[in-house]
Amino acid sequence: MGEGKEINEEVNAEDISLKDLSKKLDEFARARDWEKYHSPRNLLLAMVGEVGELSEIFQWKGEVEKGLANWEESEKEHLGEELSDVLLYLIRLADICGIDLADAAIKKIVKNSIKYPATKDVLREENLLFL
Repeated sequence: MGEGKEINEEVNAEDISLKDLSKKLDEFARARDWEKYHSPRNLLLAMVGEVGELSEIFQWKGEVEKGLANWEESEKEHLGEELSDVLLYLIRLADICGIDLADAAIKKIVKNSIKYPATKDVLREENLLFL
């Protein structure tokens, strides 16, 4: 496999999993001898920095409509890049910590569904409508 080929391949984004991304990130780090820098602390701090960059995009925009209808394509592309940076650091951090992120996320959704049953949410919305 040539340098960078694993990253530059045409990939259908709908077909890629968290495990696929984790593997690509591992290959990327190994090819550059960056594993020594990928401690949980370093990855977390890098991710927090990226969250800061993501926050800057929204900082002076006020409330933003779903779908970003009033945004320029270049703004949407920049947002996608920053969201991707956060996602990739999160995946790498989970991998380095030995956490199966997909499994943890599913378990958290189940836990939240028990903690916040849909019937309570529906009732709360209905009660707010009658205030």
